[in-house]
Amino acid sequence: MLKVWFHLIGAMQFFYGCYYDYTYVKIPSTSTTFTEFGGKFKYLTYLNAMLQTVYFTVALINDLFGTNESSPSNKPLVRRTKDVLFSALAFPLALFVGVTFWGIYAVDRELILPKVMDAYFPTWLNHVMHSNIVVFTIIEMATSFRMYPKRKFGLSILTTFMLFYVIWIHVIYFRTGNWVYPILSVLNWPLRVFFYLFSLGFVCGLYTLGESMNQSVWSKEVEATVRSEKKKAK
Repeated sequence: MLKVWFHLIGAMQFFYGCYYDYTYVKIPSTSTTFTEFGGKFKYLTYLNAMLQTVYFTVALINDLFGTNESSPSNKPLVRRTKDVLFSALAFPLALFVGVTFWGIYAVDRELILPKVMDAYFPTWLNHVMHSNIVVFTIIEMATSFRMYPKRKFGLSILTTFMLFYVIWIHVIYFRTGNWVYPILSVLNWPLRVFFYLFSLGFVCGLYTLGESMNQSVWSKEVEATVRSEKKKAK
């Protein structure tokens, strides 16, 4: 039941954060710092919060109708979806958003969340979107077993997501002349390319970190699942 309550609280928290941000956070549009094009869906923070909402909802459905066994004879679709969603997207993106946001914020907050935004973006929502995502995903890693997919498959999903997002922010830039994030406006094109490549390498590194943490925390369960799959293959 504790797991059910944890997943329910996670789903409700991130859903409400997305709802409040979409409904009540209205930033005045200016010609140089902000564009309405793309709405909330131009921010990786918002997309990630939506993803966390979906993940914790799927995890809750799995608690109620699926299975949390380490090596069930036949994993239901909701369990397989939960495992892949967490491994390939929810874990690495949660840490990526949290670490990069607070890292840039510590250097110069004007590059990521200008102080003028404080009047529109409340502190509690900032922590839901940029702090709680890390806390909840670490707790989830420690309390729920999942079997990671093949690394090539998992990284392919994550890389495809990141590439589509980079394309998306460039569509916004070429359509409006404004960058989604202020940090991109102070970088020239070679540095932007380096920034993108570094970010991709970093988020892929977080994927492998999650894989290693899962192997370490759930070593017995991983071994039992591998043995079960080998027997099934014979």
